[in-house]
Amino acid sequence: MTATPGAPHALCEALAAALLARGWKLATAESCTGGMIAAACTDLSGSSAWFERGFVSYSNAAKTEMLGVDAQLLLRAGAVSEDTVRAMASGAVAHSHAQVALAVTGIAGPTGASAAKPVGTVWFGWSVNGQLHAELRRFDGDRAAVRLATLRHALRRLLALLADGDTSAGAHSPP
Repeated sequence: MTATPGAPHALCEALAAALLARGWKLATAESCTGGMIAAACTDLSGSSAWFERGFVSYSNAAKTEMLGVDAQLLLRAGAVSEDTVRAMASGAVAHSHAQVALAVTGIAGPTGASAAKPVGTVWFGWSVNGQLHAELRRFDGDRAAVRLATLRHALRRLLALLADGDTSAGAHSPP
């Protein structure tokens, strides 16, 4: 059976090739996906050559303790915010031996939503060789659909950042 484009396995294979070509490793920092991205990456045989580690930081305490996200930042900005996801991506690199990190935090539902942050709201953060990038997306569907869409988008966008070669576009300093 051939993997379809956009399928997690095919995305992970492409990511493996891109990271191996640079001699880089990946760390993940996941909240709303609960380790799905790390699981998809490590589904590939040989992933230890390019996947360094994954942090499942579902609670605010985990974000602070595992990734060094400032507790005051979480109180001020909230767990589902640009500042938090940037801090998560930075923390994943700082607490690993990886040159690349991706972070996700969002509301997969069906609970936890607000008018300002409806179900399907997801913040993405990527750190690529010292440059930070962040993006807000909203996905439709139930919890499983939001989480799968999050996994796919996180990997696709990381592949695009690696393909660009110019990791300074859209980059900002950490909060």
